[in-house]
This record gives sequence, C-alpha cells and structure tokens, in this order.
Amino acid sequence: MNVNIQTVHFDADMKLVDYINKKLEKLQIFHDHIIKVDVFLKLDNVVHAIKDKIAEIRVHVPRYNFFVKSTSKSFEGSFDDALESLIKQIKRKKEKQAA
Repeated sequence: MNVNIQTVHFDADMKLVDYINKKLEKLQIFHDHIIKVDVFLKLDNVVHAIKDKIAEIRVHVPRYNFFVKSTSKSFEGSFDDALESLIKQIKRKKEKQAA
C-alpha cells in the first residue's frame, strides 16, 4: 500500500504524519487489495481567525476508488471522521460484492 500525504499551504509536523500513517495501516484489515492512499490536508480559507481543517482521503483499489472529505477544528478530528466514513464505504462495497 503506497501512502501519499499532501499538505496545501502549510507544512505538517512529523507527529501529524505519523498519526495519519498509523491510522491508515488499519485500512488493510477492511480491504486487502489497496493499491494507493492519497491524503490531502488543507486549511479552509475562511475570513475567521480560526480556520477549519479539511482532510480528504482517496483510496485506490482495483476497479474502484473511494473518496471522503471531512472538516473540523483539528486535522486529527477531520482525519478520524473521514477515515470512519471511508471504512463504512469499503465495508458496504465488500458486502455488495459478496452478495
């Protein structure tokens, strides 16, 4: 599984990158043919003083791509929400294939 983490308009610290990599390892439990995972971390360019953090995850598996996007006040929160959604999508797709 190839993991690509991209940050837009800021540099992520190693703690955040390690957190994301550690969480992404769990994806292989739900699908064993994951080719590539793209993670995009962005700052929402709103006029407010506190900017929302956006996490987008795209997972490539043979013949299918999963994509989720989540926004919250922290990258960890956004990433966790997006990952939960992604896991639900993967489970739903595998159930449909099994039926």
